Amino acid sequence: MGAREYLEGRKLAPANLGRVLVLGLGKSGRAVADYCLNLLGGRVEALAVATGAPGADAEAWAETARERGAVVMFDHEAIEGVYDLCIASPGISQFSDFYGSAQAAAAEVVSEVEFAWRESAADAKWVAVTGTNGKTTTTALIAHVLRHAGFDAAAVGNIGDTCIEAVAAGETEVYVAEVSSYQLASTCDFAPNAAVVLNITPDHVAWHRSHENYAAAKWKVLANLRRTPGAMAVLVACDEEVRAAIRAARKAGGFPFPYVPVGTAAGVGGDMRAACGSANAAFRGAGGRLMVALGGEVSELVSVDDLQIKGSHNQANALAAASAALALGAPASLVAEGLLSFAPLEHRIEPAGSVAGVACYNDSKATNVDATLVALTAFLPARPVVLLGGRDKGTDLAPLVAACEESAAAVVCFGEARERFEAAFAGSRVLRVLGAPTMEAALDEALAVATPDEVVLLSPACASFDEFSCFEERGDVFKKLVAARAAAVQAGA
Repeated sequence: MGAREYLEGRKLAPANLGRVLVLGLGKSGRAVADYCLNLLGGRVEALAVATGAPGADAEAWAETARERGAVVMFDHEAIEGVYDLCIASPGISQFSDFYGSAQAAAAEVVSEVEFAWRESAADAKWVAVTGTNGKTTTTALIAHVLRHAGFDAAAVGNIGDTCIEAVAAGETEVYVAEVSSYQLASTCDFAPNAAVVLNITPDHVAWHRSHENYAAAKWKVLANLRRTPGAMAVLVACDEEVRAAIRAARKAGGFPFPYVPVGTAAGVGGDMRAACGSANAAFRGAGGRLMVALGGEVSELVSVDDLQIKGSHNQANALAAASAALALGAPASLVAEGLLSFAPLEHRIEPAGSVAGVACYNDSKATNVDATLVALTAFLPARPVVLLGGRDKGTDLAPLVAACEESAAAVVCFGEARERFEAAFAGSRVLRVLGAPTMEAALDEALAVATPDEVVLLSPACASFDEFSCFEERGDVFKKLVAARAAAVQAGA
């Protein structure tokens, strides 16, 4: 294409996108393809979509796309031809032959997040939230707080609309994007105004081939922060790997941008200003008040007891959200009000009703051990009866056993993971270790041993795919089962 010319009023959008290839036809792939279809014959010279096996819906979409001039290729394993730009769907690993063939065919390969950022208005602001656990809650919370403070903010990315759909609509002032390691791996120019890193623990190793690659993808969220005037990083220092990165940066002379550390090694109650002389800090202060020290000004926000989201992990999420909102200029008083009015999201330690005085909570989103460890702390000093199981991810269960010894009244192991989980708990100090073939049977076992005023917690530490299509379906079924048991008790009263 020669030297690139860029559109005025956009972040980094080429006037001519040239020959465009879209890999994958999932949610983000289709959104990108639809966007480019509308540019075909103008900024887009040619459009090709390469994806896997066709379904009825994909076939119908492809027929319309072909009528409009696009090339749609199903069951494609290798890319032929030459392209100026490839936008890859997050489900396609960078290490796959399919992705590699796209790299060979295209001048550059980027993610949908990168593409959307480039196409967005020059004055639009972006907040990027990443981490192994807590992304969705924190993303939703930031958007909620910013809207309460008067910003036209939308949660996008892995929740809500895709980034490119939101950009195409052109109705958003602040894009609060939940960004996964998959999406960040294929970024190069993405430069948000605020970047939040919550935690980094082993996950998605099959896609990334190693934990090192996974972590490197997460840290790309900070790669271009220095290019954005006034940009701020929010780093949850309660997490060991995040804290190690802060130490390494300080040893090397510091980050080339300001940052707010949330908590310390001592937890969310630690003040990094006192711990190591940080200029900024976010922490739980005296009397359980959430505090953010930023740019020499200290904002005392809310009491943790008044938050609707519970647990120390949600205190960290709230502090991260508040720090990002304050960094974007939201007034502290309105940030505090926004924190107080935010309700728990579905499937994340969500109240699911009670059965004969036993409170039930749906934490189906806990698809790995680390997420369940966090959930167990949300009920202290109460000790919940915990439902564990589903499709096993093969991770080390020793930390889970140790946490349940300290914090669980009983565990019920179910599903495909049942045998390995029961074996891991054999000989442990957990008073009651029960087993069940299915989640429904596990709930009944838990209700049978729980006493009134105790808690039953679905926090499986496993994927859902042995019984369910996704963690959302698992959580929805759990809530329906709780409601049915509650109704049966009421009918018999």
